[in-house]
Amino acid sequence: MKVVNYISEAFEELRSNTTWPEWAEVQRLTIVVAVFSVLFALATWGVDELCAKTLAGFFNWIKTV
Repeated sequence: MKVVNYISEAFEELRSNTTWPEWAEVQRLTIVVAVFSVLFALATWGVDELCAKTLAGFFNWIKTV
């Protein structure tokens, strides 16, 4: 019964005490998050490719020595 009471109170608090942003602001911030997510993914991919090529070159160099 305590869990049901907790969930009920949580929903009531969300309904009465929470200030929700305007729909336009939600859309704008969603676009900002999406753009930064893509940029971060591209940066991570670039660092991964750089490290992979560096290690491959290093091991190829070791094989020839």
